[in-house]
Amino acid sequence: MTNDSASVIDEGRFSVRRTIRIDAPIEKVWAAVTHPGHISRWFGRAEFDGSSVGATGTLTFDDYGAIPLRIEAIDEPRLVSYRWSNDDASGSLPPEVDERSTVFTFTLEPLDGGTRLTVVETGFDATSDPAANMESHRQGWDSELDKLVALVERGA
Repeated sequence: MTNDSASVIDEGRFSVRRTIRIDAPIEKVWAAVTHPGHISRWFGRAEFDGSSVGATGTLTFDDYGAIPLRIEAIDEPRLVSYRWSNDDASGSLPPEVDERSTVFTFTLEPLDGGTRLTVVETGFDATSDPAANMESHRQGWDSELDKLVALVERGA
């Protein structure tokens, strides 16, 4: 990984952003952020009832539980957005996407010898504790995207 900048919080926009470079072609990175089998290897155990806009499913973490999510937008292989009900500060997980949900969007750009991946998560103003959730998710994106890079670049 040639760019390992940390996630940043934008308090005014209630968002978290991280941009990284991955030394792999855009098609490989696209598969890693859209196909449940690949997502399950670096993020949480992903299950979806489809692969188009509106499909629902869960991301399950052993120490956290099943987070409901929905695919909000797809522009293959450039952009995919997921809405999830991951309000860490609330202390509970709803059975489906609810009013406290946030949206995270992966934007992919081809580079010479790799891909620039940007994740932006928005909507924290609707959560139970915006500041705490932004900080939790900032830390989460640092950890999870580092796992993504290890998987895609080195097969780890």
